[in-house]
Amino acid sequence: MYLDMHVLQSVPPCDMNRDDTGTPKTAIYGGYQRSRVSSQAWKHAMREMFPRLVDAEKLGVRTKHAVALIKEAIDRKNPDLQEVSEDLASDVLKITGVKTEKSRRSGSEEGSAVSQYLIFIARSEIEKLADIAVEAREAGEDLSKPSKDWKKKVQEAFHGKQALDIALFGRMLADAPDLNTDASAQVAHAISVNKVTQEYDYFTAVDDCSADDNAGAAMLDTIGFNSSTLYRYATVCLPSLEEQLGDVEAAAAGAQAFLKAFVESMPTGKQNTFANRTLPSLVLVALRNDQPVNGVSAFESPVIAKEGDSISRQAEDRLARKLAEFSETYGNAPAKVWWTAVDGGAESLERIGEKVSFPEMLEGVRSSVAEALSAGEA
Repeated sequence: MYLDMHVLQSVPPCDMNRDDTGTPKTAIYGGYQRSRVSSQAWKHAMREMFPRLVDAEKLGVRTKHAVALIKEAIDRKNPDLQEVSEDLASDVLKITGVKTEKSRRSGSEEGSAVSQYLIFIARSEIEKLADIAVEAREAGEDLSKPSKDWKKKVQEAFHGKQALDIALFGRMLADAPDLNTDASAQVAHAISVNKVTQEYDYFTAVDDCSADDNAGAAMLDTIGFNSSTLYRYATVCLPSLEEQLGDVEAAAAGAQAFLKAFVESMPTGKQNTFANRTLPSLVLVALRNDQPVNGVSAFESPVIAKEGDSISRQAEDRLARKLAEFSETYGNAPAKVWWTAVDGGAESLERIGEKVSFPEMLEGVRSSVAEALSAGEA
């Protein structure tokens, strides 16, 4: 059982996700260059939005500073342990298999204990590890040489209900494979439905305080950009999400939050320069009982603007027709389809699903997911 999300979104000149040269990322698809925004960039934007949608305590944090976070929790739970809390935090984290070292960064972080790589850890897991550290200290247990029972307690802190973002996006720890979590969601790289050509802006900056006899630019530079209509796709495996979150209602609320974040978030690269934040022109969501179906092949041949017929409008029609063709060819029509379009929607959309407002879509997804998962348990 899957929740497929298809989005069409027009963006003006921008550089929201750039490569090592500072140029917007691209991909060749259908033999033509397309604008591209990586899945990692959009997932990061979604994670930034999640605290506005769900209780922050139900989320995780991706960081090298887990030791500092555990230390803060220990200090809060038992202020008498402040002198040893960093050592306790480091020891309890090491039991998981995560290796720590002294930070070599300058400033306030210099010399502090950090993990050797970024780890994705739930706020609830931080609290549990702090509780274990405090309990062990009070019991006279040396966590730098833990017994099997204390190792088991630490491992158990990472099992059971997962944080929403960890359940959705997964967790991979090379040094602690027992803590790995499979992602319930997949997010495709967004690519443009139209072909693009990279453009470059040559700009200058003038010194406001320069002398009258010293005219000229104080700075010269260039920045790459392009504009496009993006096709974005993501899918959520609902039974997996339910299993990791622990119950049907949590999974339904999680799927709803994922949909809202996927639709309304946007990577912030060069946003101050281009003011490129937009909202999608089309959102189409399908509840499926078979497998995820990415509709990108609708744009293998790039969309070309026509007078009186925008790229976005043509893309709406192409996507709807392609999804209908998949259903007719393979006999795998979705159980439910909702769509909303800023321009009213192409006629082909009317034939494949129910037209709703976005708030209605969010509520419909939540109730339908809860109903479908409950029926699956019966």
